Amino acid sequence: MQDFTQLLRARNFDELVGQEHLTAEGAPLRVLCEKFVLGHSFFFGPAGVGKTSIARIIAKVMDLPFYEFNATSLKIEQLRKIFEQYKNALQKPLIFIDEVHRLAKNQQEVLLPVMENNSILVIGASTENPFFSLTSAIRSRSMLFELKSISNKSLHLLLQRALQSASLIMDEETKEYLVASSGGDARAMLKLLEFAANINTKINSTLLKSLRPNALAAGSSEAGVHYDLISALIKSIRGSDSDAAIYYLARLIEGGESADFIARRLVILASEDVGNANPQALTLTTSALTSVSKIGYPEARIILAQAVVYLCASPKSNTSYLAINAALESVRSGNILEIPKHIQQQNSGYLYPHDYGGYVKQEYLTKPMKFVALKSIGYEKKMKEWLEILK
Repeated sequence: MQDFTQLLRARNFDELVGQEHLTAEGAPLRVLCEKFVLGHSFFFGPAGVGKTSIARIIAKVMDLPFYEFNATSLKIEQLRKIFEQYKNALQKPLIFIDEVHRLAKNQQEVLLPVMENNSILVIGASTENPFFSLTSAIRSRSMLFELKSISNKSLHLLLQRALQSASLIMDEETKEYLVASSGGDARAMLKLLEFAANINTKINSTLLKSLRPNALAAGSSEAGVHYDLISALIKSIRGSDSDAAIYYLARLIEGGESADFIARRLVILASEDVGNANPQALTLTTSALTSVSKIGYPEARIILAQAVVYLCASPKSNTSYLAINAALESVRSGNILEIPKHIQQQNSGYLYPHDYGGYVKQEYLTKPMKFVALKSIGYEKKMKEWLEILK
Protein backbone atom coordinates (compact mmCIF):
# COMPACT_ATOMS: atom_id res chain seq x y z
CA MET A 1 0.00 0.00 0.00
CA GLN A 2 1.21 3.49 -0.83
CA ASP A 3 2.64 5.91 1.73
CA PHE A 4 -0.23 8.32 2.44
CA THR A 5 2.03 10.78 4.24
CA GLN A 6 4.10 11.35 1.09
CA LEU A 7 1.22 10.93 -1.35
CA LEU A 8 -0.93 13.58 0.33
CA ARG A 9 1.82 16.01 1.31
CA ALA A 10 0.72 19.46 0.20
CA ARG A 11 2.50 20.88 -2.86
CA ASN A 12 1.31 24.47 -2.36
CA PHE A 13 -0.31 26.66 0.27
CA ASP A 14 -3.84 26.01 -1.02
CA GLU A 15 -3.46 22.24 -0.65
CA LEU A 16 -2.23 22.47 2.92
CA VAL A 17 -4.74 21.29 5.52
CA GLY A 18 -4.83 23.40 8.69
CA GLN A 19 -2.61 26.36 9.71
CA GLU A 20 -4.82 28.84 7.86
CA HIS A 21 -3.53 31.62 10.15
CA LEU A 22 -0.18 31.21 8.37
CA THR A 23 -1.00 29.91 4.89
CA ALA A 24 -4.38 31.29 3.84
CA GLU A 25 -4.55 33.97 1.15
CA GLY A 26 -3.32 37.19 2.74
CA ALA A 27 -1.81 35.53 5.83
CA PRO A 28 1.52 37.17 6.84
CA LEU A 29 3.76 34.12 6.29
CA ARG A 30 2.30 33.46 2.85
CA VAL A 31 2.54 37.10 1.81
CA LEU A 32 6.20 37.31 2.84
CA CYS A 33 6.93 34.12 0.95
CA GLU A 34 5.10 35.15 -2.23
CA LYS A 35 6.88 38.50 -2.18
CA PHE A 36 10.23 36.69 -1.85
CA VAL A 37 11.08 38.58 1.35
CA LEU A 38 10.61 35.86 3.97
CA GLY A 39 13.46 35.92 6.48
CA HIS A 40 14.94 33.25 8.71
CA SER A 41 12.04 31.55 10.47
CA PHE A 42 11.37 28.97 13.13
CA PHE A 43 8.18 26.92 13.36
CA PHE A 44 7.00 25.21 16.52
CA GLY A 45 3.93 23.18 17.34
CA PRO A 46 2.69 19.63 17.92
CA ALA A 47 3.85 16.70 15.83
CA GLY A 48 2.22 16.04 12.46
CA VAL A 49 0.75 19.49 11.86
CA GLY A 50 2.67 20.52 8.70
CA LYS A 51 5.97 22.10 9.73
CA THR A 52 8.04 20.21 7.15
CA SER A 53 5.38 20.60 4.47
CA ILE A 54 5.34 24.37 4.92
CA ALA A 55 9.14 24.52 4.67
CA ARG A 56 9.06 22.57 1.40
CA ILE A 57 6.27 24.76 0.02
CA ILE A 58 8.30 27.87 0.88
CA ALA A 59 11.28 26.49 -1.03
CA LYS A 60 9.05 25.79 -4.03
CA VAL A 61 7.29 29.18 -4.01
CA MET A 62 10.54 31.10 -3.57
CA ASP A 63 12.34 28.77 -6.04
CA LEU A 64 15.17 27.92 -3.64
CA PRO A 65 17.33 24.77 -3.52
CA PHE A 66 16.10 22.76 -0.52
CA TYR A 67 18.33 20.99 2.00
CA GLU A 68 16.70 19.09 4.85
CA PHE A 69 18.46 18.07 8.07
CA ASN A 70 17.67 16.86 11.57
CA ALA A 71 19.54 18.59 14.40
CA THR A 72 20.18 15.27 16.14
CA SER A 73 22.39 14.05 13.27
CA LEU A 74 23.50 17.31 11.65
CA LYS A 75 27.26 17.72 11.19
CA ILE A 76 28.94 21.10 10.83
CA GLU A 77 30.89 19.88 7.82
CA GLN A 78 27.61 19.29 5.96
CA LEU A 79 26.68 22.92 6.47
CA ARG A 80 30.08 24.23 5.44
CA LYS A 81 29.95 22.30 2.16
CA ILE A 82 26.64 23.98 1.31
CA PHE A 83 27.99 27.39 2.29
CA GLU A 84 31.01 26.89 0.03
CA GLN A 85 28.88 25.63 -2.85
CA TYR A 86 26.69 28.77 -2.81
CA LYS A 87 29.35 31.27 -1.76
CA ASN A 88 29.29 33.18 -5.05
CA ALA A 89 25.97 31.92 -6.39
CA LEU A 90 23.16 34.24 -7.46
CA GLN A 91 20.62 31.96 -5.81
CA LYS A 92 20.69 31.17 -2.10
CA PRO A 93 19.62 27.79 -0.68
CA LEU A 94 16.98 27.06 1.97
CA ILE A 95 18.36 24.99 4.83
CA PHE A 96 15.61 23.31 6.85
CA ILE A 97 16.54 21.89 10.26
CA ASP A 98 14.06 19.74 12.15
CA GLU A 99 14.28 19.31 15.95
CA VAL A 100 16.03 22.68 15.92
CA HIS A 101 15.88 22.98 19.72
CA ARG A 102 18.60 20.29 19.78
CA LEU A 103 21.13 22.40 17.88
CA ALA A 104 24.42 22.59 19.77
CA LYS A 105 25.89 26.02 20.47
CA ASN A 106 28.76 25.48 18.03
CA GLN A 107 26.26 24.55 15.28
CA GLN A 108 24.36 27.76 15.96
CA GLU A 109 27.58 29.75 15.77
CA VAL A 110 28.33 28.27 12.33
CA LEU A 111 24.90 29.36 11.10
CA LEU A 112 25.16 32.89 12.46
CA PRO A 113 27.46 34.50 9.83
CA VAL A 114 25.46 33.24 6.84
CA MET A 115 22.23 34.24 8.54
CA GLU A 116 23.69 37.69 9.09
CA ASN A 117 24.69 38.21 5.45
CA ASN A 118 21.55 36.42 4.15
CA SER A 119 23.53 34.15 1.85
CA ILE A 120 21.20 31.32 2.92
CA LEU A 121 17.65 31.11 4.28
CA VAL A 122 17.38 29.14 7.52
CA ILE A 123 14.11 27.56 8.59
CA GLY A 124 13.86 25.45 11.71
CA ALA A 125 11.10 23.31 13.20
CA SER A 126 10.44 21.87 16.62
CA THR A 127 7.68 20.44 18.78
CA GLU A 128 8.99 22.80 21.49
CA ASN A 129 9.38 26.55 21.43
CA PRO A 130 12.92 26.82 19.99
CA PHE A 131 13.48 30.32 21.31
CA PHE A 132 14.24 28.84 24.72
CA SER A 133 17.19 26.93 23.26
CA LEU A 134 18.49 29.27 20.55
CA THR A 135 21.07 31.95 21.27
CA SER A 136 19.99 35.58 21.45
CA ALA A 137 22.01 36.28 18.28
CA ILE A 138 19.96 33.69 16.34
CA ARG A 139 16.67 34.86 17.87
CA SER A 140 17.25 38.50 16.96
CA ARG A 141 17.69 37.58 13.28
CA SER A 142 14.62 35.35 13.03
CA MET A 143 10.86 35.20 13.17
CA LEU A 144 8.88 32.67 15.19
CA PHE A 145 5.66 31.08 13.92
CA GLU A 146 3.45 28.81 16.00
CA LEU A 147 1.55 25.94 14.36
CA LYS A 148 -1.49 24.46 16.05
CA SER A 149 -3.12 21.04 16.26
CA ILE A 150 -5.14 20.34 13.13
CA SER A 151 -8.88 20.63 13.66
CA ASN A 152 -11.14 17.61 13.29
CA LYS A 153 -12.82 19.30 10.34
CA SER A 154 -9.49 19.58 8.51
CA LEU A 155 -8.52 16.02 9.40
CA HIS A 156 -11.81 14.78 7.92
CA LEU A 157 -10.97 16.63 4.70
CA LEU A 158 -7.53 15.03 4.57
CA LEU A 159 -8.98 11.61 5.37
CA GLN A 160 -11.45 11.88 2.51
CA ARG A 161 -8.60 12.62 0.09
CA ALA A 162 -6.73 9.55 1.34
CA LEU A 163 -9.73 7.25 1.03
CA GLN A 164 -10.41 8.39 -2.53
CA SER A 165 -6.77 8.07 -3.59
CA ALA A 166 -6.63 4.38 -2.57
CA SER A 167 -10.30 3.39 -3.13
CA LEU A 168 -10.75 2.46 0.54
CA ILE A 169 -14.13 1.86 2.19
CA MET A 170 -14.88 3.27 5.64
CA ASP A 171 -18.19 4.03 7.41
CA GLU A 172 -18.88 7.29 9.27
CA GLU A 173 -18.41 5.79 12.73
CA THR A 174 -14.95 4.54 11.78
CA LYS A 175 -14.02 7.90 10.28
CA GLU A 176 -15.02 9.59 13.53
CA TYR A 177 -12.85 7.23 15.59
CA LEU A 178 -9.85 7.61 13.29
CA VAL A 179 -10.02 11.41 13.42
CA ALA A 180 -10.88 11.67 17.13
CA SER A 181 -8.12 9.27 18.22
CA SER A 182 -5.43 11.10 16.22
CA GLY A 183 -5.32 14.13 18.51
CA GLY A 184 -4.84 16.74 15.78
CA ASP A 185 -1.85 14.86 14.32
CA ALA A 186 -2.32 14.38 10.55
CA ARG A 187 0.72 12.14 10.21
CA ALA A 188 -0.51 9.82 12.98
CA MET A 189 -3.90 9.59 11.31
CA LEU A 190 -2.46 8.75 7.90
CA LYS A 191 -0.02 6.21 9.32
CA LEU A 192 -2.82 4.35 11.12
CA LEU A 193 -4.87 4.40 7.92
CA GLU A 194 -1.87 3.05 5.99
CA PHE A 195 -1.36 0.14 8.41
CA ALA A 196 -5.08 -0.71 8.33
CA ALA A 197 -5.19 -0.55 4.52
CA ASN A 198 -2.37 -3.08 4.36
CA ILE A 199 -4.69 -5.50 6.16
CA ASN A 200 -8.01 -4.77 4.46
CA THR A 201 -9.36 -2.20 1.99
CA LYS A 202 -12.65 -2.23 3.91
CA ILE A 203 -11.72 -0.64 7.22
CA ASN A 204 -13.87 -0.66 10.35
CA SER A 205 -13.41 0.68 13.89
CA THR A 206 -12.62 -2.78 15.26
CA LEU A 207 -9.59 -3.01 12.98
CA LEU A 208 -8.42 0.50 13.91
CA LYS A 209 -8.82 -0.15 17.64
CA SER A 210 -6.78 -3.33 17.33
CA LEU A 211 -3.94 -1.19 15.92
CA ARG A 212 -4.47 1.84 18.19
CA PRO A 213 -6.37 0.96 21.38
CA ASN A 214 -5.94 4.39 22.97
CA ALA A 215 -6.49 7.89 21.63
CA LEU A 216 -3.31 9.91 21.16
CA ALA A 217 -4.77 12.88 22.99
CA ALA A 218 -5.67 10.89 26.12
CA GLY A 219 -9.26 10.39 25.01
CA SER A 220 -10.04 13.96 24.01
CA SER A 221 -10.83 14.78 20.40
CA GLU A 222 -11.23 18.55 20.78
CA ALA A 223 -9.01 20.51 18.39
CA GLY A 224 -7.78 22.84 21.14
CA VAL A 225 -7.18 20.13 23.76
CA HIS A 226 -3.47 20.96 24.12
CA TYR A 227 -4.21 24.54 25.13
CA ASP A 228 -7.34 23.70 27.12
CA LEU A 229 -5.49 21.17 29.27
CA ILE A 230 -2.56 23.44 30.08
CA SER A 231 -5.04 26.24 30.80
CA ALA A 232 -7.00 23.96 33.12
CA LEU A 233 -3.79 22.95 34.93
CA ILE A 234 -2.72 26.57 35.47
CA LYS A 235 -6.17 27.69 36.64
CA SER A 236 -6.47 24.72 39.02
CA ILE A 237 -3.11 25.57 40.61
CA ARG A 238 -4.06 29.24 40.81
CA GLY A 239 -7.25 28.14 42.56
CA SER A 240 -5.26 25.88 44.96
CA ASP A 241 -7.17 22.74 43.93
CA SER A 242 -4.42 20.10 44.10
CA ASP A 243 -6.63 17.17 43.01
CA ALA A 244 -7.80 18.95 39.86
CA ALA A 245 -4.26 20.11 39.10
CA ILE A 246 -2.82 16.60 39.43
CA TYR A 247 -5.62 15.24 37.20
CA TYR A 248 -4.85 17.73 34.41
CA LEU A 249 -1.13 17.06 34.83
CA ALA A 250 -1.87 13.36 34.26
CA ARG A 251 -3.92 14.21 31.15
CA LEU A 252 -1.03 16.24 29.75
CA ILE A 253 1.54 13.53 30.46
CA GLU A 254 -0.64 10.76 29.05
CA GLY A 255 -1.33 12.88 25.99
CA GLY A 256 2.40 13.06 25.24
CA GLU A 257 3.06 16.62 26.38
CA SER A 258 6.73 17.49 26.78
CA ALA A 259 7.94 17.52 30.40
CA ASP A 260 10.02 20.61 29.58
CA PHE A 261 6.95 22.47 28.31
CA ILE A 262 4.95 21.69 31.46
CA ALA A 263 7.86 22.65 33.72
CA ARG A 264 8.35 25.98 31.93
CA ARG A 265 4.70 26.85 32.48
CA LEU A 266 5.08 26.03 36.17
CA VAL A 267 8.10 28.36 36.42
CA ILE A 268 6.05 31.18 34.90
CA LEU A 269 3.15 30.48 37.26
CA ALA A 270 5.47 30.45 40.28
CA SER A 271 6.40 34.05 39.54
CA GLU A 272 3.09 35.29 38.14
CA ASP A 273 0.65 33.75 40.63
CA VAL A 274 2.67 32.85 43.74
CA GLY A 275 5.34 35.51 43.58
CA ASN A 276 6.75 36.87 46.83
CA ALA A 277 3.98 35.32 48.87
CA ASN A 278 6.31 32.30 48.70
CA PRO A 279 9.60 33.21 46.94
CA GLN A 280 10.80 29.61 47.30
CA ALA A 281 8.24 28.55 44.67
CA LEU A 282 10.33 30.07 41.87
CA THR A 283 13.45 28.27 43.12
CA LEU A 284 11.66 24.92 43.35
CA THR A 285 10.04 25.13 39.90
CA THR A 286 13.29 26.27 38.29
CA SER A 287 14.97 23.25 39.86
CA ALA A 288 12.13 21.07 38.52
CA LEU A 289 12.69 22.45 35.01
CA THR A 290 16.40 21.59 35.17
CA SER A 291 15.67 18.15 36.59
CA VAL A 292 13.05 17.04 34.06
CA SER A 293 15.23 18.19 31.16
CA LYS A 294 17.98 15.84 32.31
CA ILE A 295 15.85 12.93 33.53
CA GLY A 296 12.85 12.73 31.21
CA TYR A 297 9.84 10.44 31.49
CA PRO A 298 8.70 8.32 33.22
CA GLU A 299 10.45 9.62 36.37
CA ALA A 300 9.88 13.26 35.39
CA ARG A 301 6.21 12.77 36.24
CA ILE A 302 7.12 12.61 39.95
CA ILE A 303 9.12 15.83 39.81
CA LEU A 304 6.29 17.62 38.00
CA ALA A 305 3.75 16.30 40.50
CA GLN A 306 5.84 17.56 43.42
CA ALA A 307 6.05 21.03 41.88
CA VAL A 308 2.31 21.11 41.12
CA VAL A 309 1.30 20.12 44.67
CA TYR A 310 3.76 22.63 46.14
CA LEU A 311 2.36 25.45 43.99
CA CYS A 312 -1.22 24.52 44.90
CA ALA A 313 -0.38 24.65 48.61
CA SER A 314 1.48 27.99 48.35
CA PRO A 315 -0.09 31.35 49.20
CA LYS A 316 -0.84 33.33 46.06
CA SER A 317 0.12 36.84 45.04
CA ASN A 318 0.23 38.50 41.63
CA THR A 319 1.76 41.73 42.92
CA SER A 320 4.87 41.55 40.74
CA TYR A 321 2.82 40.64 37.66
CA LEU A 322 0.55 43.65 38.15
CA ALA A 323 3.46 45.96 38.99
CA ILE A 324 5.56 45.28 35.88
CA ASN A 325 2.49 45.47 33.62
CA ALA A 326 1.54 48.84 35.09
CA ALA A 327 5.12 50.14 34.77
CA LEU A 328 5.40 48.99 31.15
CA GLU A 329 2.09 50.63 30.30
CA SER A 330 3.32 53.86 31.87
CA VAL A 331 6.56 53.83 29.86
CA ARG A 332 4.72 53.00 26.63
CA SER A 333 2.35 55.86 27.30
CA GLY A 334 5.26 58.30 27.25
CA ASN A 335 6.22 58.64 30.92
CA ILE A 336 9.96 58.87 30.27
CA LEU A 337 11.42 60.56 33.33
CA GLU A 338 14.86 62.12 33.60
CA ILE A 339 17.07 60.05 35.90
CA PRO A 340 18.11 62.04 39.00
CA LYS A 341 21.79 62.97 38.68
CA HIS A 342 22.79 61.49 42.02
CA ILE A 343 21.81 57.94 40.93
CA GLN A 344 23.32 58.09 37.45
CA GLN A 345 26.52 56.17 36.77
CA GLN A 346 28.74 59.19 37.22
CA ASN A 347 26.91 60.21 40.37
CA SER A 348 27.44 63.15 42.61
CA GLY A 349 25.66 63.44 45.94
CA TYR A 350 24.50 59.82 46.10
CA LEU A 351 23.85 58.59 49.64
CA TYR A 352 25.09 55.00 50.12
CA PRO A 353 22.35 53.27 52.20
CA HIS A 354 24.83 50.93 53.91
CA ASP A 355 26.54 53.95 55.44
CA TYR A 356 23.24 54.78 57.12
CA GLY A 357 22.36 51.42 58.62
CA GLY A 358 20.77 50.02 55.44
CA TYR A 359 18.34 52.80 54.55
CA VAL A 360 18.43 56.52 53.91
CA LYS A 361 15.71 58.66 52.40
CA GLN A 362 16.59 60.15 49.01
CA GLU A 363 14.97 60.77 45.61
CA TYR A 364 14.96 57.96 43.02
CA LEU A 365 12.25 59.34 40.70
CA THR A 366 11.85 62.92 39.55
CA LYS A 367 8.11 62.66 40.17
CA PRO A 368 6.08 60.27 42.35
CA MET A 369 4.91 57.08 40.66
CA LYS A 370 3.16 54.06 42.22
CA PHE A 371 3.21 50.57 40.70
CA VAL A 372 3.85 48.10 43.53
CA ALA A 373 1.03 47.31 45.97
CA LEU A 374 2.25 44.57 48.30
CA LYS A 375 -0.38 42.30 49.82
CA SER A 376 -0.63 40.91 53.35
CA ILE A 377 -0.21 37.34 52.10
CA GLY A 378 2.48 34.85 53.09
CA TYR A 379 6.05 36.14 53.03
CA GLU A 380 4.91 39.22 51.11
CA LYS A 381 3.26 40.41 54.33
CA LYS A 382 6.70 40.57 55.98
CA MET A 383 8.09 42.46 52.99
CA LYS A 384 5.24 44.96 53.21
CA GLU A 385 5.73 45.47 56.94
CA TRP A 386 9.49 46.00 56.49
CA LEU A 387 9.02 48.67 53.83
CA GLU A 388 6.39 50.40 55.95
CA ILE A 389 8.81 50.48 58.89
CA LEU A 390 11.52 52.02 56.68
CA LYS A 391 9.26 54.72 55.35
